[in-house]
Amino acid sequence: MDDQRTHDTLHRRRRDRPQSTDKRVTPQDRDLLWFQKIHEHGPLSSTYLHAFSRHIARNEKRARDRLTDLFNESRTPHGGAYLGRPWQQFQTFDARYQDLVYDLTDASEAALREHCLWHDSSRGHTGPWTHRYMVACITASIELATFDDPTLVYIPQHVILERAGASLRYPVPCLNPPTGKTEVKDLIPDALFGLEYQKDGKSYYRFFVVEADRGTEPSRTQTFNRKSHLRNFLQYREYVGRGLYRDHLKLTAPLLVLNVTTNERAMANMMRLAQSLSGQGNYLLFRTAEQFGRYFKPSKTMPELMDEPWARTGSSTSFLIDQP
Repeated sequence: MDDQRTHDTLHRRRRDRPQSTDKRVTPQDRDLLWFQKIHEHGPLSSTYLHAFSRHIARNEKRARDRLTDLFNESRTPHGGAYLGRPWQQFQTFDARYQDLVYDLTDASEAALREHCLWHDSSRGHTGPWTHRYMVACITASIELATFDDPTLVYIPQHVILERAGASLRYPVPCLNPPTGKTEVKDLIPDALFGLEYQKDGKSYYRFFVVEADRGTEPSRTQTFNRKSHLRNFLQYREYVGRGLYRDHLKLTAPLLVLNVTTNERAMANMMRLAQSLSGQGNYLLFRTAEQFGRYFKPSKTMPELMDEPWARTGSSTSFLIDQP
């Protein structure tokens, strides 16, 4: 019975359930870096985590072996295994042949707090796990892309919010088209980050919010209480177009909205809707990430988010976010 719980029918150790060998595991610098990046972005696969720690240790197999220990071994100074493997990734028929995705546990949170690396404002938008994973891959890919360009610096969400003394949630008044009344609804972006551009000895800044859609968000709804593309665009018309973000986040640099969806048709519909709304500026950027479609599959890193153009409303030209 025990063997069935911890091994599959081919007597291989199961990937979805930890099996301790009573090995003592103490978090090292690379482990803490992994915990920190999961905390800042969300659940990440072994490919992403190794990319973040490549400057510490380049051997990918050893990184995967260490991640396996952090998942399986519960004999730690913080009372349990440091990493979990979210069960949602094992719902596909070929899960054994995909990258493993990791998330924090109580033990890794305790380790981060002990080393003063925990920030309450790093916590992102709640929601379905697959949505959280998509958002994590977007922001982590952009941060990783800055590693290849010495003129770019990634500014994480917690730095922006702590400097402003703010939370990610912000009440925004906007007009409800069916009723003609102004209603106040909380705007909660999926993520927030900034980029510092260094050019000719000077620094320039731009900030971004992320809105990720796996094809589950409607364009319009019967009630304004439910999030939709229409409500989102109307809220951003006020928040960005009228400069509310400057008071909220204490920023003087521009803010852009990165809309990522899973196919070209959905993106075209979103752009048409945005363009139909009067007063909509060119701060809305769009692109697709087809790997986050109907069927889950761990994503590889996406440098194209940084070095390939985004479509935008209000302009016939595309936009590169790696350019100041």
